[in-house]
Amino acid sequence: MPPVPSHAGIRERLEAEERTRLSPLAASSADARRDHPDDESPVRSRFQRDRDRILHSKPFRRLKHKTQVFIAPVGDHYRTRLTHTLEVTQIARTVARALRLNEDLVEAIGMGHDLGHTPFGHAGESALSHAQGHSFRHNEQSLRIVEVLLKDGQGLNLTYPVREGIYMHSKGRKSVTSTTWGTASTLEGQIIKISDAVAYINHDIDDAVRAGVISQADLPREYVDELGPDHGERINNMVCDLIDHNWWASGEGTPPAEPVLSMSPHMLEITNGLREFMYQRVYLNSRAKEDDGKVRKMIALLYNHFTANPDDLPADLRALNAARGEPIERAVVDYIAGMTDRYAIQVFNNLYVPRTWGA
Repeated sequence: MPPVPSHAGIRERLEAEERTRLSPLAASSADARRDHPDDESPVRSRFQRDRDRILHSKPFRRLKHKTQVFIAPVGDHYRTRLTHTLEVTQIARTVARALRLNEDLVEAIGMGHDLGHTPFGHAGESALSHAQGHSFRHNEQSLRIVEVLLKDGQGLNLTYPVREGIYMHSKGRKSVTSTTWGTASTLEGQIIKISDAVAYINHDIDDAVRAGVISQADLPREYVDELGPDHGERINNMVCDLIDHNWWASGEGTPPAEPVLSMSPHMLEITNGLREFMYQRVYLNSRAKEDDGKVRKMIALLYNHFTANPDDLPADLRALNAARGEPIERAVVDYIAGMTDRYAIQVFNNLYVPRTWGA
């Protein structure tokens, strides 16, 4: 009889540990289902495999060259869409661990939640919406990437809780707990929605101060007095409030009739107020938005060119588009949305900027 591999039973042990270690309200990786049958990993849970599939994908790698808020900033310390993703994921894991929820699920959702962002951040999202004549939503595109676009149209075959969390992380402007896109059925998915806002509010303040768009003195005094003036203090206070207010999620205490995570009313008011301040002073009305008009013109020209010249699209994207019987505009949106900032500029230059010739 051949020897039993040393890794045999590792996944089963991990699943058993989840049942004993995690809160009764935590999501179970053993119970997570995929749309299509899949071989099990001998050493990783289903959520771990989902995380790794996202981490090793091309769209994840492209996040490092996609704008967070500041378009093509000079300096190495401004956030990109990738560093934002990592910050969201780490904040969410801290909350999940404290509440005895499933960190692997939180990490998988966090890694995948922004895969669908366009080049040039929200300016690109707005530009692509304008070009196609209806709203482009990055959460919908993130879901499309993992379900349709990767692996030649097969998608990554992620578990339902991961896909649901990716789709439902988006929020309306009114509140960081907005249910515009619904509420994830897992507490882990709900953690990502709030952690996303905790991360971007605070790191965008940091970047806006670095860029000279605002100063620390501009921050509303009532929020600074409550949260502290420092980036780390603000995040710590928001995270601690999120843990304390939802301690029932750990399995200790009685959960509410509707088990939905939130901040305490006071902290939610402060967080939403600081978020609205950022909308008014940074996201919509600042020097950070000076190039938005250029982005709109660039995206419009790219969209019009590729819809009129579909043969210029990548062959694999055209083949997938034909196989699915979708309008060519869908493939054009997929192509442009997947571009990094610098690749979009390169394609634009190749199409519309005359080349200089040597002597």
